[in-house]
Amino acid sequence: MIDDAMTNSAWLSPRALADATGVSTDSLRHYERLGLLRGTVRTRAGYRRYPPGSVEHVQIIQRALVIGFSLKELAAALTLRAQGGVPCQRVRKLVGERLAALEIRLAELTTLREEMRVLLRDWDARLAETQPGQRARLLDMLSTRPVLDRPVAARRRGSRNFPHCT
Repeated sequence: MIDDAMTNSAWLSPRALADATGVSTDSLRHYERLGLLRGTVRTRAGYRRYPPGSVEHVQIIQRALVIGFSLKELAAALTLRAQGGVPCQRVRKLVGERLAALEIRLAELTTLREEMRVLLRDWDARLAETQPGQRARLLDMLSTRPVLDRPVAARRRGSRNFPHCT
């Protein structure tokens, strides 16, 4: 617990930290519960205060999430580091795995983009040949596109590396 005089110094309120980082106060509490944000103290009135350096720490958390860390993986690395351990090789391996998965996903997306361009050209040709008021049956043409099978199979497997990219 810190006294009220300390709350006016470099210690940050949850709202101040949230505003400075663009993260919600709920996320800050969640990070604290997971052990990602350490050193949080309470005033006599029970309000949370975050230590100096918390802005940079939350930015590290946010940037680690962008490059593919899960909160669990990040918590494990930061906990090991806080205990005097050296998580560097594990961190390097995780990011290497994320990059490899991203490279695969980018290749799949590039192939998909090209297939969609071809598909639109084929659909435009079909529409040009279709009489007004007649069905062109564009969606039926998807059954002849085996290139589209791979993304469907990946979605069935449930991509764990970059769920926000599927």
